[in-house]
Amino acid sequence: MDKLKNSSGIDPAFLEFCQALANKNRQRILFEIFAEKSEHKVGEIAEKSGLAISTVSEHLTQMKKAGILSSRRADNVVFYKVNKEGISQFLRHIETW
Repeated sequence: MDKLKNSSGIDPAFLEFCQALANKNRQRILFEIFAEKSEHKVGEIAEKSGLAISTVSEHLTQMKKAGILSSRRADNVVFYKVNKEGISQFLRHIETW
C-alpha cells in the first residue's frame, strides 16, 4: 500500500478503498452477488443487480482500482472476482490504528 499520505494524514489508497465501499450499488455487488460465487462476467452482474452494463462496468472499474476486485480476461470476456489479498491489506492497515 502506498505509504504517502494526503493533507488529512489518511493514506490515499485507503481513502479510495473506503470511498469505493461507500456506494450502495457497489456494496450490493460485493456483498450480494460475489457472495454467490467467486467469479462473474460483467453481464451476469448487470443482470443480477438490475443495473445497466455501462453502470456495472463503471462500478467494477472503481472497485478494481480500489483493490477490492481483480479481473482476468479470457478471449474478449472479462471475469471479476474479489481481491482477497487487497482487502486483507486494508484490514491490516486498520489493525494498526
